[in-house]
Amino acid sequence: MPPPQSSQTDSSPSVPERPTLEGLEQKWGAVWERDGVYRFDRSAPRERVYSIDTPPPTVSGSLHVGHVFSYTHTDTIARYQRMRGKEVFYPIGWDDNGLPTERRVQNHFGVRCDPSVLYDPAFQPPSEVSEKEPVSVSRPNFVELCLQLTETDEQAFEALWRTLGLSVDWSMTYTTIGPLARRVSQRSFLGLLQRGGAYQLEAPTLWDVDFQTAVAQAELEDRERQGAMHRVRFSPADAGDGASGARALIETTRPELIPACVALLAHPDDERQRGLVGKDVLTPLFGTRVPVLTHPLVEPEKGTGLVMVCTFGDLTDVTWWRELSLPVRSVLAPDGRLADVPWGTPGWESEDLPRARESYEQLRGRSINQARKRIVELLEQSGELVGAPTPVTRAVKFFEKGERPVEIVTSRQWFIRTIEHREELIARGRELKWHPPYMRARYEDWVNGLTGDWCVSRQRFFGVPFPLWYPIDADGNVLYDQPIAALEADLPVDPSTDVPDGYDPSQRGQPGGFAGDPDIMDTWATSSLTPQIAGQAGEDDELFKLVFPMDVRPQAHDIIRTWLFSTVLRSHLDYDELPWATAAISGWVLDPDRKKMSKSKGNVVTPMHLLQEHGADAARYWAASGRPGTDTAFDPQQMKVGRRLAVKLLNASKFALADLPPEGELSHPLDRALIARLAAVVGEATQSFEDYDYARALERSETFFWWFCDFYLELVKGRRYDPDPAVSASVSRALRLSLSTFQRLLAPFLPFVCEEVWSWWQEGSVHRASWPDAGELVAAVGVGGGGGGDVGEAAREAVALEITADVLREVRKAKSQAQVKMRAPVRRVIVRDTLERLSALELGADDLCEAGAIEALEQLEAEEFAVEVELAGETTVG
Repeated sequence: MPPPQSSQTDSSPSVPERPTLEGLEQKWGAVWERDGVYRFDRSAPRERVYSIDTPPPTVSGSLHVGHVFSYTHTDTIARYQRMRGKEVFYPIGWDDNGLPTERRVQNHFGVRCDPSVLYDPAFQPPSEVSEKEPVSVSRPNFVELCLQLTETDEQAFEALWRTLGLSVDWSMTYTTIGPLARRVSQRSFLGLLQRGGAYQLEAPTLWDVDFQTAVAQAELEDRERQGAMHRVRFSPADAGDGASGARALIETTRPELIPACVALLAHPDDERQRGLVGKDVLTPLFGTRVPVLTHPLVEPEKGTGLVMVCTFGDLTDVTWWRELSLPVRSVLAPDGRLADVPWGTPGWESEDLPRARESYEQLRGRSINQARKRIVELLEQSGELVGAPTPVTRAVKFFEKGERPVEIVTSRQWFIRTIEHREELIARGRELKWHPPYMRARYEDWVNGLTGDWCVSRQRFFGVPFPLWYPIDADGNVLYDQPIAALEADLPVDPSTDVPDGYDPSQRGQPGGFAGDPDIMDTWATSSLTPQIAGQAGEDDELFKLVFPMDVRPQAHDIIRTWLFSTVLRSHLDYDELPWATAAISGWVLDPDRKKMSKSKGNVVTPMHLLQEHGADAARYWAASGRPGTDTAFDPQQMKVGRRLAVKLLNASKFALADLPPEGELSHPLDRALIARLAAVVGEATQSFEDYDYARALERSETFFWWFCDFYLELVKGRRYDPDPAVSASVSRALRLSLSTFQRLLAPFLPFVCEEVWSWWQEGSVHRASWPDAGELVAAVGVGGGGGGDVGEAAREAVALEITADVLREVRKAKSQAQVKMRAPVRRVIVRDTLERLSALELGADDLCEAGAIEALEQLEAEEFAVEVELAGETTVG
């Protein structure tokens, strides 16, 4: 890339009479799209490509300022890399499948999906929506409504992203439900299935009773809930164990699961339970014989030291059930009510069968809370409840989008093998570059805390279907262990409507025919393939090799356990490598109460009115001020600061460019010192961007820009307008160099105003210009300043710029305190300082006197800096 030029391409820059920020988003957005400024050039060699695995936002309503926050971070990195000469692969996706979309479609159209209903090609949603009586529609009709609503949302999202100035390549947009995503997802799944990396199993599954679907461990969150601890007595199973049986007391918050009890456990070293271990006890109310066993996970200091194992109350129950080879006795139905169970059949034996049936009949069909209340009453009546229940507050597992605690039910689900790869996944995390570095610990904590393989099937309707069917034998039994895989050439397929090879539609659901897999993939099972979807894996091999593995995954820290982890897993299983080299982690946006903004909490602020009120550059300034990985409070005041910065860039550019005299060499000490100092700022900003610390790059650039405006521009006004070209040429050169540098330094953050001021005097887009080069600025100054190569003289010039600005600040402060104009004359200024600084002051004395309207400048040696300013008969000491 050619070096940046400081001189204008047109000898007379076109500077507006009254520059303004208004309308810049529409003006430059249209130009960027017309000229393809951000279009990815796939003819570039791999070493010049910088590829980004952009987060596809969930299309389920509206964006909020949290999206503006994190997506701006990514965009600053993309713009920086583009200016560094890289061809930036920066697509955008829409995450439009999954539960949020289904829920919104149900509420918006007043429908519910019923797979038993036939497809109606002429279906129109009801004109009046009824939440109590939704219209049942077929799955294909429901999917059509989902696509209709998400398309509308996507258009609104795109409009906002364009207004914000995201420099994505809009020609490479994808959706996680589109044909490309479905093919990539189904192809990857079939590969896993063929290699044994995916399997189906009827097993304990985390279950949301409201959505009636399986959920993954990564989708859980803890919520504090009030409950009660109940002390319950189990009686001895054999008459000779009466003395020991008196000590068979357990404490539980889930008494409604007593009919699902399969064992009692004690810690192996708990002497209190020694007489019980190895014996059987009977469950209260139901008289089921269960053993008393030991396990090291039991915490003897809690409760009585004896715990009840149910199938299944929580994940610990699953661990105990698996490790101790216990039977399954499940009572919970998928709808969250207690199911009908066959008392008296194998597995449901009782020492008092009539009592067991009578007790359970009073629980059957009740919700969990209703059953809990009733069984407590029954235990009180039977005398098997010891004492009154004790109130407790405890952390309860919820599906992150659910309203009731998750349960564990036994169901047939698809899993991706995960646990056996734990050590490999830890190694992948250590291979990845993390920004900030401490975020790696969150990843490792998650991997080490996994309790099972990843359940990827969901009992929903709008998502990527599993590309499988199952044969049905002559007796009508579905043979789940003999799946029929779709042919790769036929992908994507929907088994609910498509027919497997070798069958015809009339055989669906019939003996000797086939059944389609009814489930869809977890939304993360598709989103975990965003690098492959964006890079068109299996579709465009040339493009995929050009962009994969990608350079960076930008994302928030709360989805390290879901999106980041699952993407690492899928890439490891499919390609045996990381999906990207770097993870750049953003924090959350917090509300005034320091709580995370989210649509579920109802505390979000929508961004469009903020962009309209403050301008996109101002909103981006606020966002880019948030440190990587750090939660940041929403602060409209910060947007006002950003707008002032954008206005200042307009005005400073107008001043510097209007009637700018011809440039020459940097001959003046203050001009050389300015450019040398600017070179140092460029170096710091560049290194900060290389470390993905966009906030530091902004802070250093902005701070020095304000100093430049407040002091340097004031100091050089006299020379800038001097009619002698020999005097004005140096400051003209410094102004051009500094202005060009500032406009490029700030371009990733304030793209609209920087493009505007760049267009006044440069060809092309600032966003395709080269990033400032500190070395070029140093070369323009000369090694030691003044072209003599004297490093000591360069240091003296740096001091000159510093002390000259310091004195000017004190002079202006004195005038402000005296309430006189800044151009009011000053009779005398006395500067006290060290000899070294006073000597340097001589280099800038003329500019200082001109800028401050100082008639006499005196210097006195002193240990500390001080300034006396004499104005119209009074003296101010600074």
